[in-house]
Parts: sequence; C-alpha cells; structure tokens
Amino acid sequence: MTINEVAKRLNISRRSIRFYEEKGLIAPGKERHNQYRVFTEQDVWRLQTIAALREVGMGLDDIKRVLGPIEAGNKDELLNYLELQRSVMFSAWLEYKQQIEAAEQMIGILRQQEALPLQEIYKLAEGSRRLRELRNNWSDQWDFDSKAAGHDHSVREASGPFGHYDEVLETVYRWINPKAGETGLDIGTGTGNLAGRFIREGIGMAAVDQSREMLRQFRVKYPELESKLGNFLAIPYMDREFDFAVSSYAFHHLNEGQQLLALEEIRRVLKPKGRICLAGYMVEDDEARERAVQHSLGGGHAGLMQALQGGYVPQLSRLSDWFEEHGYMTKQKQLSDVLHIICAVPIR
Repeated sequence: MTINEVAKRLNISRRSIRFYEEKGLIAPGKERHNQYRVFTEQDVWRLQTIAALREVGMGLDDIKRVLGPIEAGNKDELLNYLELQRSVMFSAWLEYKQQIEAAEQMIGILRQQEALPLQEIYKLAEGSRRLRELRNNWSDQWDFDSKAAGHDHSVREASGPFGHYDEVLETVYRWINPKAGETGLDIGTGTGNLAGRFIREGIGMAAVDQSREMLRQFRVKYPELESKLGNFLAIPYMDREFDFAVSSYAFHHLNEGQQLLALEEIRRVLKPKGRICLAGYMVEDDEARERAVQHSLGGGHAGLMQALQGGYVPQLSRLSDWFEEHGYMTKQKQLSDVLHIICAVPIR
C-alpha cells in the first residue's frame, strides 16, 4: 500500500505520516528499485492507533512507550496512560473554565463602570493566577503508590495513625444517610474502604484517587465500580453528577489554600442539594495542633506529624465558616485531638 492510499484510507495527511516515521513511531518498508514507501496492514493499524491517541492529546513519547505493549495485547499500559491523559485534560478544562469566569467578571465590571477600573481587573487576574498555582502545585509527598499493598493492613493497626477507623466509616455512612437511587463519590478513596461501606448497602458509588497503585488495589476489591485517576483539585467528572461526596483520611494532604479550592471543586460535581462529609485529621485551633504534634512525636506517626507541621491539617473553624458562607448547615464529631468528622447539608 502506498503513502497516498494510506493517507486516503485513514483521512490523515502524507505530511503527518512522514512526521510519525521521522519520530520512529512507524517504519514502513521501501521498494528496492525506487525507495517508495510500502505500508503493510500492521503499519496502517499503527497509524490508526497513533491518530486515535493523538486525538485525546497524548504526547508522542507516551505513544511510543505504549505501542509495543498494545501490540502485545497488554491493555493495562494503555489504560494507565489514557487515565493519566484524562486527568491532565480535566485539569486543563478547569483552568480554561476558571479563565472564562474571570474574563466574564472583567467584562461585567467594564460594562458597569464608566472609568477604566484597572485595580479591580488586576485583582481578578491575580485571583485567577493564584487558583491556577494552587491547583498545579499539589504533589504527592507521601508516596502513596508504595503504601498501596499494605494499606488495608495499616488502617487496622490499633496503635497506628488510623484510630477509630471503623467508627469513622460507619459515622460517615450514617450521617450521609443515602437514599435508594442516589449516587455518591468517594474522593481520595485509597483501596475503597469507605466506598465499600456504601456499596454493601446497595448505594451506587464512584471513586477517585491520585495513586495508580491504590486504584489497582481498589479495582481488585471492587471490579464493578467506576474509579478514576484524579484528585480533590481536579475531580474528573462533569458538573452536578452526584448526590453526595465523602472522603476519609485524605483531605489533610492539601494545604490551606488548596483545601478551600477543593471544597469549591467538590461542590461543582454535586447536585444542588448535594451533601458533603469529610472525616480524618482536623484540629480545633492552633493549641490543639500543637498538642497533636507533641503526641505524634511521641507516637512516631511521621506522616501525621509532617502534615501537622506543614500546615496541611485543616482547622475546623475555617471549614465551618466556608460551609456557612455557602449555605450549608454542619454537624461535627470529635474522636480525638486531631480526628474529626464534619458533615454539611445545604439549607438554601
């Protein structure tokens, strides 16, 4: 098959085909007497696969890495890359959405005022930039991929950092009080223990986690349940999809600014009357934080101490204020100096 025939069959340009050849993604044979390219059905299949992956925004280096496993029938490698690409695209979509909202606000200000209100426009631009940085600067400092295999064992250790574990899961379930036909989202699901508590009662659930290895463990336990690679700051779902959102022992991995952005992002994916329940490490005030630091020093819980000293563990008062400002009624339960549950239900 000639390059013209391939281009026509796949509806791609000859220039693109030559470009993929230059990048080492395809290697068609050549006729001996004139050096014209000769494409086999395998070459056509490769080009079709490349075009499909480019359509979802995958980079050439990533495509090169997955072509071999795809040809060998290994879908896991491609699945990993596609999930990562979807996560990246959701982050980009949220950033564009944020920029559009800032532009709309600027247009509204300009239309309402006769003078050029540069200071207000600068303020909006700065706010947009800050939100972008908060979303892009999160990183997994705790290496959750390495912890995935032993996660279910560690949460059951009586002396470990996951105190009152079963009580936390049970309380979140009861406070959300799900109804038949509702669908919930578990964010930072880990291996799915909180989502599993709802599934056992016949409640539809979806789950999100930023760790591929945690999701791998999750999918072994709950192969029928939808799970996606993502995090609090870029939840890979469209607006208003869920009746409630829950999370346990995960929210404290965000810093102070990211926590408020995460609450906005959670609210985005909830229906108008959607409920939110967060459980895990929180403190009443700075004094309680210091007591928790001293306790962690004595108990050897390095991860918790890192979160406390790094300003990650949220203050309940800030969360309560945010919920009140956005029309929620909250209730709280304290299980220790550093372990709390807060549940929010919209009242308007």
